[in-house]
Amino acid sequence: MSRLWRASPLTYLALVVAAGLSVFPIWWMFVVASRSSDAMGQLPPPVTPGGNLGANIARLFDNTDAYFLTGLINSAIVATTVTVSVVFFSSLAGFAFAKLRFRGRNAMLLVIIATMMVPTQLGVIPLYLLMTRLQWNDRLPAVIVPALVTGFGVFMMRQYAGQAVSDELIEAARIDGCGTARIWWHVVLPALRPAAAVLGLLTFMTTWNDFLWPYAVLNDPANPTVQLSLRALSDGYYQDMSQVFTGTAIATLPLLLVFVLFGRQIIGGIMEGAVKA
Repeated sequence: MSRLWRASPLTYLALVVAAGLSVFPIWWMFVVASRSSDAMGQLPPPVTPGGNLGANIARLFDNTDAYFLTGLINSAIVATTVTVSVVFFSSLAGFAFAKLRFRGRNAMLLVIIATMMVPTQLGVIPLYLLMTRLQWNDRLPAVIVPALVTGFGVFMMRQYAGQAVSDELIEAARIDGCGTARIWWHVVLPALRPAAAVLGLLTFMTTWNDFLWPYAVLNDPANPTVQLSLRALSDGYYQDMSQVFTGTAIATLPLLLVFVLFGRQIIGGIMEGAVKA
């Protein structure tokens, strides 16, 4: 039976090949970002960094058509605000749907699940008209407010709360005199930490990489998100690919940093939640 769990050399070879195929595009992006645009046409392609990274970064932030620094700041504001809001409201709603008894609970949950089945593109026009009526076009609230809570987040937290939080624990807290808000804060939220970490990471990545909705409502080129700045870099007849790859590399760094800083905590939290369950 133990032989079934023993990795063979072929398994290690397959893992190394898969890791190489996954990492090489990211590595080559940083390589081209440190070279001139001529590196795009070289055969074989260069695989070692060059010496132009500093100059490319300087030209990128001096580019008056991309407003790249503004895009980075705006994306950081939007992604952080949306992530905190989604985790907060989803944990509240997930706790309510999983552990509280109230009229219409199942019907409301079905409505939330149904929203997950509607393609995002179908809501662009109604949301755009609503943002126009609110006079939020070209402003960050138009990007932030529609994403403050998601059906996926509510459903995910509801499923996790139903398994990770026992009814006996909640009843014991009520006997000790805790109200619903205190039960959520002191009992439910610590138990939901693994799911909240995963949901926060997924939400931050999705919001940071979002292009369609910011492209629809942020028409002012001086107030973009980072994805719109990257579009401005790649727009036009002549494309400076070294700037495009430099901007892409810098835009990727926050995602890598978030995963490096919180990846161990997320995996450890998942394992802790699995042991408790």
